[in-house]
Amino acid sequence: MTTLFRHLVDQREWKDPRAFLPRFREAAQRLADTDQDPDLATCTPASSTFEAWYYNQRKPNRDARRVLVAMFGHSFERLWGPTQDALPDSTDTSLLDDRATPGAELRNMRRGADMAARRARDFAMGAERGQLGAETIGFLQDEVRRIAERYPRVPLSGIFDDLAAAQDEVFRHIEGGRSKPSQLRQLHIMATLLSWFMAKASHDMGDPHSAMMQARAAGVCAQQAEHSGLIALTDGLKSLITYWSGSADDALYYARKGATEHPDLHGTVGVWLPSLEARAAALLGDEERARAAIERAEQKRDRVSSDDLDEFGGLLTFPAQKQLYYTVESHVLLGHGDARTTAQAEKAAQLFSDPDAPHWAFGDQAGAQCNLALIRLHAGDLDGAADAIRPVLDLPAGQRNRGIVVSAQRVQAALAREPIRTAILARELREEIALYPPSRPALTR
Repeated sequence: MTTLFRHLVDQREWKDPRAFLPRFREAAQRLADTDQDPDLATCTPASSTFEAWYYNQRKPNRDARRVLVAMFGHSFERLWGPTQDALPDSTDTSLLDDRATPGAELRNMRRGADMAARRARDFAMGAERGQLGAETIGFLQDEVRRIAERYPRVPLSGIFDDLAAAQDEVFRHIEGGRSKPSQLRQLHIMATLLSWFMAKASHDMGDPHSAMMQARAAGVCAQQAEHSGLIALTDGLKSLITYWSGSADDALYYARKGATEHPDLHGTVGVWLPSLEARAAALLGDEERARAAIERAEQKRDRVSSDDLDEFGGLLTFPAQKQLYYTVESHVLLGHGDARTTAQAEKAAQLFSDPDAPHWAFGDQAGAQCNLALIRLHAGDLDGAADAIRPVLDLPAGQRNRGIVVSAQRVQAALAREPIRTAILARELREEIALYPPSRPALTR
């Protein structure tokens, strides 16, 4: 049955939780002020709860019902009644039935199956909460793996709620004090990774302060887990955060710290750290150190073997094509634009051109395209630079994270240099990039 609530949500184009939930919060706050009931102001459903309302798989609680009645101007009974009860007799209600749309029924069943699986997971984790059973650990590990794989491929808004919920769940289990020593180490490993993801998320949203707080929390958890790869991974993230914030000295320090304190890493974190060092040194204009770091990264690559972090994949591994992107960026920052560097930049852009490739990431693709644009500008090829930057400028706002915005701004600065600055195309591109950064990177749509 299609409810009136669902019909009204569709009519207003609020089906996406990111569209509905802010309006629900506003309505809850207004009603709290009107009824002088402060508890209403905190009545905020999770995305999964809203979806359960939408598909009529769950009914709202008492406070949420009051907010929905105020939002839509219908009684709760009518909102959760059939759509046709509120429509003129002449309305063809078959048009409102999902089965009238090819493929919609299957999509709805898949959505329902996903929600049912989440409900089963929540039940199982709740049943084991008193003793922290193996299935709870398994659920949390699956969630960490899923987030690691999806993070580089989707807008942050698509995974943020799940990430925050998983981090809270792990913290709660650690603080509960009911786990065995072996389980506690596993929980600290997952707490490290989820805090690491949250640090990256805060960074992508343009909030370096919160990002470093989360990164330090990740470091504490890594120390508790006594996992050298995780400790090094956290140092690398601190380098990344400070690099994109323009603090090249700090970025260099953290990259060197991770590499020096953990020289025996055999996974790709050991390649990532000198690659981070190379970019930071290049940002400082230290060509000698940048070249030495690039060489160390290449040597590490020759000896690399996958470790437990690489097995998670996604955001937690540093593949060869990403290493090439970092190497190119180091050369670009040093002002290089010779034939070899140009060929490397074109190869890096090509390697990230296929969204179906295993290690594709929209952020790395955008960074590689910006580097290619900068190299072409070094060579005076304005048209070629415009072609390279175009996919970046066409990115939806939800994918314009902090690193992408900074990369685009570097191209903007290069477009303002002589002799191309007066060209019409250069001026148009500068103006377009000036409008590029969203108010909330990586979260707006």
